[in-house]
Parts: sequence; C-alpha cells; structure tokens
Amino acid sequence: MSQPPAFVRLSTVRHVGWLEFNRPPVNAFTFEMVDEVHDGIAASLADPDVRVLVLASAVEGYLSAGADLNVFRGMKPDGMRAWATRCHQIVRLLRGSPKPLLAAINGTAVGGGLEMTLHCDLRFAAANARLGQPEIRIGFIPPIATTQALAHLIGRPRAIRYLYEGRMVPAEEARSWGLVDELVAPDGLRAHVQAYGEELSAKSPAALAAIRRTVTLGGGLSFEDGMAFELEAVVDLAGTPDFAEGIDAFLAKRPPVWPRG
Repeated sequence: MSQPPAFVRLSTVRHVGWLEFNRPPVNAFTFEMVDEVHDGIAASLADPDVRVLVLASAVEGYLSAGADLNVFRGMKPDGMRAWATRCHQIVRLLRGSPKPLLAAINGTAVGGGLEMTLHCDLRFAAANARLGQPEIRIGFIPPIATTQALAHLIGRPRAIRYLYEGRMVPAEEARSWGLVDELVAPDGLRAHVQAYGEELSAKSPAALAAIRRTVTLGGGLSFEDGMAFELEAVVDLAGTPDFAEGIDAFLAKRPPVWPRG
C-alpha cells in the first residue's frame, strides 16, 4: 500500500480538487516534494470526481519559499538537469490538463510554488500577498518554464526587468501587470476560489477542455495554425454528448445535465 504524500495535501470539495503545498514552515521544495506535487497533479487530473484543480498552500503566510537551497549545495549540471526535467514534467501536466486550473496565492510567494501557478488559468491572490522571483540573487534563473510563461503573461520587457531585479512585488502591482488576475481579502481567499471552482465545475467538461486546449496550446502557434487548431476543436465538440445536451437543454429552456466521464 502506497504511503500518503508527506509534503502535499490533497482534498476534494464539491468537485473542486485542492493540491496544497505542505512543508512547514515556509514550503521550501525538495526533490521529494517536487515528486509529490507531480504525482498529486497527475492523480487529481485522473480523478473523475475532480472537475477543477486548485494549487494552493496549507502553510499560513507562505505559498512557497522556492527550492530548499540545501538541495542545490554541491549540485552539478547532471543533478540540475534531473531537477529541471522533473519540474518541466509538472509544467507539461499543467499545460496539458483538460480540467480548469486555478491558483490561490497567499502570503509570501517566491520561486517554485509561484512558478507552478503561472501555468494555471487564473491566479487569485490575497491582497497582502507578495510575489517574487529572486533567483538572480543566487546566480540562477527560475527553472519551471517560468521565463517562457512570464514573457507570455506580462510581456518581454516587464519579464526581463522582473527577473533582473529579483525584487518582491506587492499583490496590487502584480495584478496591474497581469501576473495576478484578482485580489481577495486574505481571510476569504479559500472560500472565494472554492466558489469560483464550483461555478466552473457545473459547466460542460468537454467545452472547458476545448477552451483550455485552444487557448493554452493553440495560443503558441501562428495565427493560421491556431485557426486550424480551433477548427478541429470545434468539429470534435460537435460530436460530443455535451454539445447535444447543451442544444437540447437550451431549446427546452431547462438547465443542462452534462455527461460525466
């Protein structure tokens, strides 16, 4: 029988799955914790009861302190390749998710945990949160496809300056950049994200998956290739039970009852 994860807390509330980083006191990531996050995401995406997944923290005051630097002491290039490759596997899970991904950002949010949230669809932050990528201070760069995500989210000039300076950014400033989508009172963050997740969980799973796929993956293509990608998604949706149910429900003026896999 497999052991429960030591540094990740998994729970599901009304079809909203929560994956919470849980390595007190500050959520500093080790190899074991990175592995647990990867496996927790994979398990949540495979769980039919989970319709929306939230990345969050079970540690008050910290989303993440980044990597535990003891892991990096004496690390050689081969070790770093293994670390970054595992991190990139997490990114591919997140980007390829057919389910909506939300982030609840509390307290201090730096390094790895924050980087993972960049691959979510929407980021909700406590109004008193502080975000940063301080890797420049140790002669490093963020390795969780962060350079690529930041360039898309906030634009190259702002991303370059953010990474060059390595400073902590207040949540309101992060929101003005587009790094955070919505600010929430700290004591209401979990309830707000849960409620939003429940709204999404009531929508068509097939349509949600198609939106994620066309925007997240198609958005990296040329415009013409993106249109072709969208065309195939539209054609595929027309053959789903969700589409048939949506049309029937609309015409009958009743709420749709979406098929669940």
